Amino acid sequence: MMRFSVPGLALGFFLVVGQLLAQPATPLSRLRVQGNAFVTADGKPVVFQGLNASDPDKLEKSGHWDRSYFEEMKRWGATIVRFPVHPAAWRNRGKAQYLQLLDKGVAWAGELGLYVVIDWHTIGNLKNEMYQNPMYETTRRETFEFWRTIADHYKDNTTVGFFELFNEPTVMGGKLGTCSWAEWKALMEETITIIRANGGKAIPLVAGFNWAYDLRDVAGSPINAEGIGYVSHPYPMKREKPWEDKWTADWGFVAKKYPLILTEIGFCGPDDKGAHVPVISDESYGDAITRYCDANGISYIVWVFDPQWAPMLFTDWTYKPTRQGTYFKKALQQQATRR
Repeated sequence: MMRFSVPGLALGFFLVVGQLLAQPATPLSRLRVQGNAFVTADGKPVVFQGLNASDPDKLEKSGHWDRSYFEEMKRWGATIVRFPVHPAAWRNRGKAQYLQLLDKGVAWAGELGLYVVIDWHTIGNLKNEMYQNPMYETTRRETFEFWRTIADHYKDNTTVGFFELFNEPTVMGGKLGTCSWAEWKALMEETITIIRANGGKAIPLVAGFNWAYDLRDVAGSPINAEGIGYVSHPYPMKREKPWEDKWTADWGFVAKKYPLILTEIGFCGPDDKGAHVPVISDESYGDAITRYCDANGISYIVWVFDPQWAPMLFTDWTYKPTRQGTYFKKALQQQATRR
């Protein structure tokens, strides 16, 4: 006769509920890569404009990880939302409980027709396991285990369209040691192999160096994997005006051959709350980056839909827009009218 402890029953219940929550009521079309575009299952090209959530762990602790948060993003005109998962939060909450958070967010997003990017939100040098801040600390093994877990958990969920493998690779001018493109490329290819061997069907997204800004190495040595996209975070202070020709040389050229998504853009004025390098600018940056994306079929996601993290898009939980929030809310809503 089999015996079940109360904890065992509880775990079984949560696992069943988690699997149910992981399935959207009306599944979105499975995304895939075709040439230099993201396309739906029937081959229709999709260019995304969306918003970054703050870490689901942070939002849940403050009482704002709920459906209304996603409804507001939808009202702003988003078609995609990015979930930044900090390694420290993943460890501290524990895998099972963090997956419950993700499942809720994925379900709310799917119900509202929003695709999801799951992002391993770390900054530093994965090769040397040295990082910009303790919240970003991880190991190669933990990174591989995270993606094995996520790949298996969401393998049949079409709302989860993308896996951003590593938020912002950087050696910080040698302060975190060295990492060549060949070494980084091998780590990313290993991660993609693990994801796909565990059933993951979401599109892997790969960033380059200089805090995910620089993709020049892709020209001579692209990632050896089919069906992937590339990432850049072209904040305004990464280059001086005029930006456009520099953007093309540094990362924009990739969009001619591969799908490209800017998973973080944004700005704030020098006197705005949270102003810091590299985000200080004005609406001229917003005009330039949105025009550039429109002209080149590049998707973008604005950082960040939160009133504390910067550059923030709203000032408080009434969702009153900040300066950049006012700009991007209008930009996203204008895009929504064209769809």
